This record gives sequence, C-alpha cells and structure tokens, in this order.
Amino acid sequence: MSNLNFGLIGTGFMGKAHAIALRAVGTVFPEVAHPELVCLVDKNATVAQQFADAWGFESASDDWIGMCRSDAIDVVDICTPNHLHMEMALTAIEAGKHVYCEKPLALTAAQARRIRSAAESASIKTAAGFNYICNPLIAAARDMIASGEIGEVHEFRGSYREDYLADPSTPYGWRCARKRAGAGALADLGSHLICMAEFLLGPIDSVLGSLTTVHDLRPDPVSGGMRTVENDDIAQALVVFERGCPGTMEISRVATGKKCGLGLEVCGVKGSIAFDQERMNELRLYRADSRPGRRGYRRILAGPAHPDYSAFCPAPGHGLGFNDLKIIEIRNLLRSIESGDEVHADFNTACRVQEICDAIETSHNGQQWIDVSSNALEQLQLSA
Repeated sequence: MSNLNFGLIGTGFMGKAHAIALRAVGTVFPEVAHPELVCLVDKNATVAQQFADAWGFESASDDWIGMCRSDAIDVVDICTPNHLHMEMALTAIEAGKHVYCEKPLALTAAQARRIRSAAESASIKTAAGFNYICNPLIAAARDMIASGEIGEVHEFRGSYREDYLADPSTPYGWRCARKRAGAGALADLGSHLICMAEFLLGPIDSVLGSLTTVHDLRPDPVSGGMRTVENDDIAQALVVFERGCPGTMEISRVATGKKCGLGLEVCGVKGSIAFDQERMNELRLYRADSRPGRRGYRRILAGPAHPDYSAFCPAPGHGLGFNDLKIIEIRNLLRSIESGDEVHADFNTACRVQEICDAIETSHNGQQWIDVSSNALEQLQLSA
C-alpha cells in the first residue's frame, strides 16, 4: 500500500475542509493509503504559500496546469468556483491523475458528460464532493428503506434551505453569475439534495420544476452600482421515482433563519424516517406497528453500531461533524484507488445529478414534466 501524493487547488472554505480531511484520514482510517500533501495551488502565489505553510503542504504554486501535469502528483483535488471545474478536471485526467472535485461537477450536463467520458476513457478513479451521503445515519436510513423496515415507500419530501443570500444588500458574488456558477440555489444546494434522494430511493424518473429569483439586483462590490442576478434564489420540484413513489424538493438560498437546512422525510406503509442536517447525529424513526397510545417518532443517536462512526469515537451520542464526513469521503476515494472498486459518489453520480439539475431548469422554462429516466437521458446524449 503506497501513499498517494495530492495536489489541492483552492484555498477557500472547501479547500480548507479538504485539507483538514487529507491530514486526518490516515489517523481515522489507518488501513488506507495515506495522502501526502505535496502541493497547494492558488491564483496568488503569496496566498498559496501562506496556506501551504498553515495546512502542512510541502510546496505552493500559482500554476495549476503545471501541478496537474507534474509527475510528483497522483491525485488532483479541485476546490474552485464551478466554472473552473471542467478545464481543471480535463487537464488532470489527460495527465493520468485521479481526480477529486467539489460539486457541482460542471455548469451543464453536457460539460459533466464530457468530464465523465474522459475519466472513463483514462481509467482513472474519481470522487465528487457529496459528503452528506457519507453520514453513517444516512447509510442506516438507506438500509432501513432497502430492507423494508418502513414498508413500501409512498412519499419523499426533501428540502435544502439556507439564508446566505437572504439579505438583499448582500453584494453580488460569483454564485450569482450564470457563467461562473451555472444555476443558483439549484446547483449549490439542490445538487446535494438530488444526490441524497437517489442515494436513498434510487433513480428519479421525471421532474417538474419551478425557479424563482427573489432579489433580482444586488450591489456590485466593484462598480458600486446594482447588478442583475442571473440565476435562481429558490428552486422547487415535483419528482417521481423509478420505484413509483412521488416526492417534492424545496431549495432556497434566501430562507431567512436557515443555516444548513438539509432535511428529508421518507414515508412508508410501515413507518417513516426523518432527518435534519442541523441535527446530523440524529435520525427519527416512526413505527406504525406500535400499539395505540405508544406511537410516535423515536430518536436514534449516531454511535459505533453505525459503520464508520466507531473509527472516530467508541461511544454513542458524541457526534460527528461536517469535516468528519469529508474524511469518510476521502477514505472512500483512497479505498477505490487501491481496490479498483467504484466509489459513491464518483463522476458518474455527479453527472447524473447535473442532468437532473438541467432537467429542472428545462422543465421550468417549458412548464412541462421532463423525463430523466436512464433511457431518456441516453437518447438525449445520442441525439446531442
């Protein structure tokens, strides 16, 4: 088992989250190859060196192309704004590197398919930053659904609501620009919700979407004037899963008071499951077979009985955090590189999520249901 040399592009919030996980994964999961933090890249060389020193990278650079092509790098880790993902990923893939990229994989499904195809042709391993599905309790919920513990599922309700752009005086940023972010709340938050919905219940068959921009203008921090917001603040969708059950999705970046409001409810004929990311170490389970007068949701606390939790802590109820899910996500990638097995979520998953995001936008524009079944998307690709 050889250690793997990582090059990380980006020094923002997600860059730091990845750096923390890269440094910790060998301690939490000593059975996998340990990452070597070889090079940190930022467009500003001084900033790159500052963070490389702080985060424990051997070197710093402002040349991401050179880093991707370097013989000293095995894995390229991309934590940059969305519009940079495709060029960086394709450059790394062309150089034969494994690639770990934050979500969304690209601005459009067409771009995502191009990246996925390149990765498949190069036979490299990939991972996408959908770390919420790495929560041991989400894995437990998936097992409950698959085993029939809550019976046949007849309803899904999901939401991901935050308030980081609720204030209309918040300045215009790259997430408001179509050419830099793609979709708005749908791409940023909705991609996580879509990934989790399919992780739990399997493929979505069709979608009907509605998009709303609440604050059309925001202050431009450069010019001082007002600038038009080019994407959605709120995305809503009706969905139908391949298994036959309907669902709803509600996504917002202007939901005043919500900080990380990723939540879901899955209702079956024998019971229901409820989850709230702001209480990520709790899963709520309702069993319909309880006797009258004793029915109600009970709280399940995360603990060592849930796989991966015990690698962090031997005692239940102590809890994991956001960065711990990143550690599990990186472990999954390292294990995949070593074993050759597929990782979830990889670029295939990320491409699928992007296709559904695009379909929700298409549905909104045409005011119609859009078929996102595997057969329909395959036909779409063939005709493109």
